[in-house]
Amino acid sequence: MTRRTERLSEDDRVLWNLVARTAKPLKGRTAVDIPDIGAETRPTPPQPAPLAGAPAGAAKPKAQHIAHALDEPTLDKLSKGRLPIEGRVDLHGLTQDEAYSLLFSFLRRAHAGGIRYVLVITGKGSSSGGDGVLRRAVPAWLSTPAFRPLVSSHDHAARNHGGSGALYVRLRRVRS
Repeated sequence: MTRRTERLSEDDRVLWNLVARTAKPLKGRTAVDIPDIGAETRPTPPQPAPLAGAPAGAAKPKAQHIAHALDEPTLDKLSKGRLPIEGRVDLHGLTQDEAYSLLFSFLRRAHAGGIRYVLVITGKGSSSGGDGVLRRAVPAWLSTPAFRPLVSSHDHAARNHGGSGALYVRLRRVRS
């Protein structure tokens, strides 16, 4: 049996670390400390804007470019399956930091691979009736400067693809 000499890419290492942190050790074993590799290379999630009652000296948030919504014909084709969804990522159960880094690395790899349409599953949120944190945060993240070179537009998915708990994302074309 031969050992593989290939090394994980930085994106794969970040994804593996996210998964490894959720693993529980076997009975009688101690947990292994997983270092946060790649933290210095991934962008940090945007901080929430100050509230309306913030002190006068507080910095005002910069105007952010809002990503365009998908056009109706494209949205219709995606929902009816006439336009293929070439990738999907499920962010259920992740913290905001984990979800942000997983989403960023997934979209970066998909964009590099020439994929145009992906499905991002955020979940609908808590069972207590409130909107989920990721359900609110992911559309805002997709409009930030870190995602702007990757994302062309996004919109809520059709009911058969997760409805309000998922998003269709159109990635920008790769420039030659």
